[in-house]
Amino acid sequence: MCNLPPMICSDLDGTLLPYGQSAVSGQALTLIRRLQARGVLFCPASGRQYTSLRRLFAPVAEGCVFLCENGAVVCKDGAVIAKTPMPRDLALAIARDMWQGSEGRGEVMLSGENTSYLMERGLGMLRRIREIGNRYRVIADPADIPEEIVKVSVYLPDGSAAYADRFVPRWRQANAAVAGPYWIDTTLANKGLGVQALCRVLGLDPGQVMAFGDNYNDLPMLDAVGLPYIMDGAAPALRARYPRHTPRPEDVLARLLDG
Repeated sequence: MCNLPPMICSDLDGTLLPYGQSAVSGQALTLIRRLQARGVLFCPASGRQYTSLRRLFAPVAEGCVFLCENGAVVCKDGAVIAKTPMPRDLALAIARDMWQGSEGRGEVMLSGENTSYLMERGLGMLRRIREIGNRYRVIADPADIPEEIVKVSVYLPDGSAAYADRFVPRWRQANAAVAGPYWIDTTLANKGLGVQALCRVLGLDPGQVMAFGDNYNDLPMLDAVGLPYIMDGAAPALRARYPRHTPRPEDVLARLLDG
């Protein structure tokens, strides 16, 4: 691995950030800093918003580009360079269906450009959003949101798997996908479109880009790049889909730098 890719994208939760870990490891930050010194862009690619991602990667943020809200908002140098809003009627219909269809066991988050709008029931979503450092507002009616909506998610403390068959097929038109143990996301964007937008703006060849992921919402990103890595802990179907596996992105990055 002596040729460095021009950009490396990585999912966070379950990939660069193991579940239960709240901060990027010092080793990962050191490796990112070394990559940046050699001209490689690093791109956190997450369902999180820009404010949360910027804070999480603060020591290296000046040399990062950010793929936020599962690709619906793409930021460089503190500015939004691409955004994919949802039709408002569709976003509101999904939010109301997720609120009612989760039978009192789900909470709904609607994402604006850099604010999370929370329909909460005291099941833990608000605590989680505070932990990850999102800007947020608690709302009662999604129709009150004063800006374009880019993503609608349902937080399911009993586990997303129990509700995947309920929401994923129903909202396939909005790219519904399991986004982790407790989340199902919908958006008209995806991480693959976000990577493609970045490559267009920056003049990069996606075939030379590297990416890491662990879940179904990472598939468009992994399919969009030439060097996809799936995490060892991913579902068997995902591991079978990609030949490159790793237990940690840090292991691949270290080999890349030292090879």
